[in-house]
Amino acid sequence: MTLDPMLLEILACPDDKGPLLYFADEGYLYNPRLRRRYVVRDGIPVLLVDEAEAVDEAEHDRLLASAEASGIRPTFDA
Repeated sequence: MTLDPMLLEILACPDDKGPLLYFADEGYLYNPRLRRRYVVRDGIPVLLVDEAEAVDEAEHDRLLASAEASGIRPTFDA
Protein backbone atom coordinates (compact mmCIF):
# COMPACT_ATOMS: atom_id res chain seq x y z
CA MET A 1 0.00 0.00 0.00
CA THR A 2 1.40 3.41 -0.95
CA LEU A 3 0.90 6.70 0.82
CA ASP A 4 -1.23 9.45 -0.66
CA PRO A 5 0.96 11.90 -2.63
CA MET A 6 -0.69 14.87 -0.87
CA LEU A 7 0.22 13.37 2.51
CA LEU A 8 3.82 12.84 1.38
CA GLU A 9 4.12 16.54 0.58
CA ILE A 10 3.66 17.44 4.25
CA LEU A 11 5.28 14.53 6.10
CA ALA A 12 8.29 15.54 8.17
CA CYS A 13 10.52 13.90 10.74
CA PRO A 14 9.00 14.43 14.19
CA ASP A 15 12.46 15.10 15.63
CA ASP A 16 14.24 17.51 13.26
CA LYS A 17 11.15 18.56 11.23
CA GLY A 18 13.02 17.88 7.97
CA PRO A 19 11.94 15.94 4.88
CA LEU A 20 11.92 12.16 4.67
CA LEU A 21 12.57 9.64 1.91
CA TYR A 22 9.66 7.25 1.27
CA PHE A 23 10.62 3.69 0.37
CA ALA A 24 7.20 2.36 -0.64
CA ASP A 25 8.54 -1.06 -1.63
CA GLU A 26 10.19 -1.52 1.79
CA GLY A 27 7.38 0.10 3.81
CA TYR A 28 9.10 2.92 5.63
CA LEU A 29 10.14 6.56 5.66
CA TYR A 30 13.80 7.38 6.19
CA ASN A 31 15.54 10.42 7.66
CA PRO A 32 19.11 10.38 6.28
CA ARG A 33 20.21 13.28 8.50
CA LEU A 34 19.48 11.42 11.74
CA ARG A 35 19.78 7.94 10.19
CA ARG A 36 16.38 6.85 11.43
CA ARG A 37 13.68 4.89 9.71
CA TYR A 38 9.98 5.05 10.49
CA VAL A 39 7.74 2.12 9.61
CA VAL A 40 4.52 2.49 7.62
CA ARG A 41 1.88 0.07 8.98
CA ASP A 42 -1.29 -0.55 6.99
CA GLY A 43 -0.73 2.67 5.07
CA ILE A 44 -0.21 4.75 8.22
CA PRO A 45 3.21 6.27 8.96
CA VAL A 46 4.30 5.62 12.55
CA LEU A 47 6.20 8.85 13.17
CA LEU A 48 7.13 8.25 16.79
CA VAL A 49 10.74 8.91 17.74
CA ASP A 50 10.62 6.14 20.35
CA GLU A 51 9.60 3.60 17.69
CA ALA A 52 12.09 4.73 15.04
CA GLU A 53 14.84 2.32 14.07
CA ALA A 54 18.45 3.50 14.03
CA VAL A 55 20.33 2.69 10.83
CA ASP A 56 24.03 1.80 10.68
CA GLU A 57 26.53 3.16 8.15
CA ALA A 58 26.19 0.27 5.69
CA GLU A 59 22.39 0.46 5.66
CA HIS A 60 22.50 4.25 5.35
CA ASP A 61 24.74 3.94 2.28
CA ARG A 62 22.45 1.27 0.77
CA LEU A 63 19.38 3.43 1.30
CA LEU A 64 20.95 6.51 -0.26
CA ALA A 65 22.13 4.47 -3.25
CA SER A 66 18.69 2.90 -3.61
CA ALA A 67 16.99 6.30 -3.42
CA GLU A 68 19.34 7.67 -6.08
CA ALA A 69 18.84 4.68 -8.39
CA SER A 70 15.06 4.66 -7.93
CA GLY A 71 14.56 8.41 -8.15
CA ILE A 72 13.19 8.65 -4.62
CA ARG A 73 12.92 12.33 -3.68
CA PRO A 74 12.46 13.98 -0.26
CA THR A 75 8.88 14.46 0.90
CA PHE A 76 9.35 18.22 0.49
CA ASP A 77 12.07 20.73 -0.32
CA ALA A 78 13.72 22.02 2.82
